[in-house]
Amino acid sequence: MHNQTQRLRNIDLKLVLARIQATAHPYDRAKWYTCRGSLSVNGQKFFNWSTDSGGGGAIDLMMHLRQCDFKTATAWLQQNFPDTSPQLCPPSITHTRLALPQRDDHHLQRLISYLNIDRRIPLAIIQNLIDSNCLYADTKANAVFLLLGKEKKIVGAEIRGTSHIRWLGMAKGSRKDIGCFYVKNPNPQKMILCESAIDALSFFSMNPQWLCVSTSGATPHPAWLPLFIAKGFDIHCGFDADQTGDSLANKMISLFPSIKRLRPIQHDWNDQLHSLPMSF
Repeated sequence: MHNQTQRLRNIDLKLVLARIQATAHPYDRAKWYTCRGSLSVNGQKFFNWSTDSGGGGAIDLMMHLRQCDFKTATAWLQQNFPDTSPQLCPPSITHTRLALPQRDDHHLQRLISYLNIDRRIPLAIIQNLIDSNCLYADTKANAVFLLLGKEKKIVGAEIRGTSHIRWLGMAKGSRKDIGCFYVKNPNPQKMILCESAIDALSFFSMNPQWLCVSTSGATPHPAWLPLFIAKGFDIHCGFDADQTGDSLANKMISLFPSIKRLRPIQHDWNDQLHSLPMSF
């Protein structure tokens, strides 16, 4: 048991970051952008500049990123790296083939209940996403939000657990650098960037005239963002109201000065939706 724990702890941190679809800095090979902020990696040690905290080894990294316990972190590593040895090299630039979760309509009602009752997303919005094949339930009853690229080609998926255990991940091989999950009505003029599909849907529930986009984790430089800027959208950064969200929003605005900050009053847009009186 000790040897197994040590094997998991010694998995290359960059392999783990690549597997969870973190974004490598284009110039600084030690820096990664994650759902919890900007990380620096030095061998088997990491430091999160957004939370002023760090650790060592793959188990610590997973506990930090997923905010989960030791058992959950080791189970995830065992499932995703069953044959990994400490000597494995970091991933090359070759992209992994997309592997979407299998669809299972038997769990569709649970997905609808989770989004509508637990998350307060209006039924009409949920049904429209299902009907347009942008959202489905998988065999584990997870909510699968599809990332679309050019010509609405599916390039990935954001996956959200629907049970009481908080879980958020990406389908293996997702290319969030070339596509995103979004929701809109015809001819929107304003656009907001949110950290997750749930937040994008929450904002859209309150502001249906906007184009609401998930960056699938707080990242200041999505590769597709300049395309929207060139189209003349009035773009706002709606990352969470915390140190990570503020820091990466400031970084995004420094890279793209036309973008404005739109900070939720609550911690995130779903919290803000929950603070409103129920009307659906």
